[in-house]
Amino acid sequence: MSDPSGSDSISGGGRAGWPDTADDLVLVINSGSSSIKYQLLDPESGVVAASGMVDRIGEANAGIEHQVDGRTIEHRGPIADHTAGLRLVFDTFAETGHDLAGAGVRAVGHRVVHGGEVFYRPTLLDDAVVAAISELSSLAPLHNPANVAGIESARELLPGVPQVAVFDTAFFHGLPDAAKTYAIDAKVAAAHGIRKYGFHGTSHEYVSGRVAALLDRDPAELNQIVFHLGNGASASAIRGGHPIDTTMGLTPLEGLVMGTRGGDLDPGIIAHLVRSAHMDVDQIDEMLNRNSGLKGLSGVNDFRELQRLIDAGDPAARLAYDVYIHRLRRYLGAYLIELGGVDAITFTAGVGENSPQVRADALAGLSRFGIEVDPARNTAAERTARHISAPGAEVAVLVVPTNEELAIARAARRVVAAQGAG
Repeated sequence: MSDPSGSDSISGGGRAGWPDTADDLVLVINSGSSSIKYQLLDPESGVVAASGMVDRIGEANAGIEHQVDGRTIEHRGPIADHTAGLRLVFDTFAETGHDLAGAGVRAVGHRVVHGGEVFYRPTLLDDAVVAAISELSSLAPLHNPANVAGIESARELLPGVPQVAVFDTAFFHGLPDAAKTYAIDAKVAAAHGIRKYGFHGTSHEYVSGRVAALLDRDPAELNQIVFHLGNGASASAIRGGHPIDTTMGLTPLEGLVMGTRGGDLDPGIIAHLVRSAHMDVDQIDEMLNRNSGLKGLSGVNDFRELQRLIDAGDPAARLAYDVYIHRLRRYLGAYLIELGGVDAITFTAGVGENSPQVRADALAGLSRFGIEVDPARNTAAERTARHISAPGAEVAVLVVPTNEELAIARAARRVVAAQGAG
């Protein structure tokens, strides 16, 4: 999840230290395979009381970086598992004079990557729901097990606080049949839950809503394309506030070129590797998830390092960048046609928010379609939501910092309030 610095001028809120009245806070947890990212925030104002990350869980050089009251606290040392990691989070809160157990935490919101066909709304967690999320791990083997580990640890450490799962796939649950259906044997697809689910839905929903507010338009009137470009990357086509297509599919492997994932590929490549390279399914899965994309082409997945290699004349880095932009433009063109025209194109997440070059190259030469980026606006050193389109351009081009944590916190609080659980 993104951790934007500065406040979002559309939504308000931001980092303002520990709230004066901390009696309605939500703890948001994003539990990865070897990390736990977290924020404690007020879902109404958006004020972040504290945030941080536990990294390298299971390694000797694990640790925590915790921001609170305008300062950063760091500890390094072995962390055995997610329960130990969350316990360290609680201990660090207490060390800074803010005991989580008594901090007025009314709910815990968990990011869960895959909800399958079962979960498409924020859901209050109980034993049965946690078991069902775990059963969906075959659809997201790199994500759901880690999400469940974080959920189980948080329920153990905050047993009296209601906890809510917010699913990456939820926003795309209602995709049109033509967009979500793969043209494979229908019986096989039905038996194994094979369809396009889409991911980064919390970000796409939040950002598209912020765009409507910035433009002072009813979302029902807008056709939008949103590019969520981070180490993972996806695009969505949104008509009238509802997505009609997105790039990620059954898993987060499909679509755009990403940091370590290559996106679209001919599925025949997999059979070819089995027969010719004698690779098994685990080796192929490892390659496609961890050693493809920018990393597979250039050796690096950090966009800043990729740019340094390009500037140094590295041809592999140049090719990786060109493939990345080519794929962005392919989907941009497809979504322009699918929507029948677009009112706004928006960039968000780490690369989308911070790389003027990517934004400029992705939209270059499209003035005949009403799409034109203003160079000065695009390169301005701003971190707030803003227009970067040329004055008078027909299509609004924007940069909007995502805030998935705030969206998860608000969703969790709504569920708890509706259930009368907090």
